[in-house]
Amino acid sequence: PTPLPDAIANLFGIGGLAGDLLGALLGAFLIANVMLVMTAVAGPWAKRKITAAFTDRIAVNRIGPFGLLIIVADAVRLLSKELIVPEGADRPAWDLAPIVLPFSALLGFAVIPMGSGIQLADPETGLVFAFAAASIASLGLVMAGYASNNKYSMLGGLRSIAQNIAYEIPLVVTAASVVIFTGSLRMSEIVAQQAQPLIGSGALAIPSWYAFVNPFAFVLFMLANLAEVGRNPFDIPEAPTEIVAGYQTEYSSVYFVLFYLGEFIHIFLGGALVATLFLGGPAAPLPALGVIPGFVWFVIKIWAFFLFTQWARSAVPRVRIDQLIEIGWKGMLVLSFANLVLTAIIVGVIV
Repeated sequence: PTPLPDAIANLFGIGGLAGDLLGALLGAFLIANVMLVMTAVAGPWAKRKITAAFTDRIAVNRIGPFGLLIIVADAVRLLSKELIVPEGADRPAWDLAPIVLPFSALLGFAVIPMGSGIQLADPETGLVFAFAAASIASLGLVMAGYASNNKYSMLGGLRSIAQNIAYEIPLVVTAASVVIFTGSLRMSEIVAQQAQPLIGSGALAIPSWYAFVNPFAFVLFMLANLAEVGRNPFDIPEAPTEIVAGYQTEYSSVYFVLFYLGEFIHIFLGGALVATLFLGGPAAPLPALGVIPGFVWFVIKIWAFFLFTQWARSAVPRVRIDQLIEIGWKGMLVLSFANLVLTAIIVGVIV
């Protein structure tokens, strides 16, 4: 299929460098806006509804049909608040931190295949690019914690970097086991390899998604992903009952909205990586369901991951910071390397 930037350039009949630039800019604009709309639904509305369902409450139901206009009400309420700058704040870092967080998450979507041709770029090192883009968020959290001139914020920033280092290594090592199966870092190739039938044939064939081929790696990746997006039991950087709101304690108005936005876009990016590496990307679970567009399946999969994170937030208690570090370094890291070695042995024997 024709990549999205090329399809846009062809639609407008513009070739050469101008066509490439126009296609890339409009493609990025479209994908970014789709993700922002999904985040706007997820944050103010879906999060409340899902949490209320888990805890036997009603949640928002007064403003608009099903309470959906709470999205508009929250946007007006938060953006109209005063932006309070703490005394003694390091302004350049304090101002940049809320921008870095959503930007890093949106950047990661540049290499994610979302359906037939719906992909901005497909470099040979696409998986590395996605992880590198997502890891920029750690810089934003540390900047916010340091620049706020607040001890709670500083603790939140230090906790965030300790957590991200402890769980990003198992996350990448577990993803490397998928690379051993595919023999490529290209995202489209990882998706294509999972299209082969694992069991059965014809319209009812079960595809060889790596969640089926290596369920142990899938579980490890999901748990490490929970830590990366800061959901229970790993919401240590914010820990409202311990350090107020952690790195974002001193942020209000539009800056708070940007932090909130970045948090939820990162959840969707985590879901996109899970879908791409372990759930066949935009592919249907059965060939018989292939009539439904791939982009629809992709969106369903990342919303399923979002639902999983909200279940964890409602059902799983937070661990202490010492327990979190111990789980990461003594548990997840050892298990991820064990999985990598085992995968290499299995692939080596089969090949």
